[in-house]
Amino acid sequence: MSHTWTTRAETGADIPVIRDIVRAAFPTPEEAALVDALRADSDAWIDGLSLVAVDDHDRPVGHALLTRCHIGDSPALCLAPVSVRPERQNSGAGSAAVRAALTAAGRTGERHVVVLGHPDYYPRFGFTRASAHGIGLTIDVPDEALMALTLDAGHPLPAGTVRYAAPFGI
Repeated sequence: MSHTWTTRAETGADIPVIRDIVRAAFPTPEEAALVDALRADSDAWIDGLSLVAVDDHDRPVGHALLTRCHIGDSPALCLAPVSVRPERQNSGAGSAAVRAALTAAGRTGERHVVVLGHPDYYPRFGFTRASAHGIGLTIDVPDEALMALTLDAGHPLPAGTVRYAAPFGI
């Protein structure tokens, strides 16, 4: 079921609905608590970079979050998590939220984004293997799972190890 989704930045009223979306999308309580932990971390949270796709009644059905990380010493963003209500899976709500988040990040002058995720999903947004740019992690993950994107062609991706915000635990 394809749909043209409206997207916007989260509001305070959205927080309980976002919690429900994340809880439904992620299998463990620790994963479900990640968004709240990132929201509470002043080093990770960036206002305006938590985006929702909303239904015709302005209720969030999909969510994408960009938080602060670093590639080596260069500031970057981490796309995580992306979640969609189970009944709205494969409707484009997640893709709409991701595109809105990347657009919002670009407007604020952010240059680089990394994502640890499914290699068949993120290339549609322009992400490529991070290892091709000299970007790695301190944990062992499949090479194709860590991807990177530059939002500003005038600033190529820096090389280095990704340092995530503390709530990620890596």
